[in-house]
Amino acid sequence: MRAWLAALLLAAAPAWAAPFVVQLGSVRLGLDAPPGFADTSFTGSPRLQEMGESLTSASNKILLFAISDGDLRAFSQGDTPQYRRYMIIVTPRDLVEQQVSTSQFAQFVADALRGLGSAAPDENYPAYLDAQPAGQSALLAELHRGTTMVSVLQGTRLPPMRPPGMIERLFDKKEPPRYAISTTTLLLLKGKALSLSLFSGYDSPEDVAWINATTRRWVADLERLNRN
Repeated sequence: MRAWLAALLLAAAPAWAAPFVVQLGSVRLGLDAPPGFADTSFTGSPRLQEMGESLTSASNKILLFAISDGDLRAFSQGDTPQYRRYMIIVTPRDLVEQQVSTSQFAQFVADALRGLGSAAPDENYPAYLDAQPAGQSALLAELHRGTTMVSVLQGTRLPPMRPPGMIERLFDKKEPPRYAISTTTLLLLKGKALSLSLFSGYDSPEDVAWINATTRRWVADLERLNRN
């Protein structure tokens, strides 16, 4: 079975990064993942479907869930993917058939970002996240705010992978903190309200630079793809 799946995915490899069209009401939207990532819908994998569903609420319709090309190759070969970076596009189910106005989009943004609080005071994000409860998402920075797009950077200090054992308690050893970052971009595209989320592990400032640059490029590519 694994050999069959690997051969199938290998044959479909040229389509991993190909744009595709989704129909939302009377509107056809072109969607794509950034270079180096692949939409997972063609795999038909319940495991990948469940992973995508875990990233959003049931009130949203998933339009794209993409993982890195390397993770998709590992998955197809029966190996364990790292899932260090992945992304998703969703739209509210109750707005699928509607043409969303700018005022409706503004309410969509307010609802989506309610309760985020103030951004981090500076770019020393690890120190800021260390002061937050483990597992709780915190606003790090607002990347863009306009009438048709709002984008924010968030971060989380991950809970320990396991409780400390006797040796750790005896020598007062602690597991090094682990962090994750994400961007959420709310986009009004051809009268449709989309939420784009990009996730990454966070080990250094280079991860922040990568996620910010990739988010900007992803949005620009989607706008260009739907210009006509």
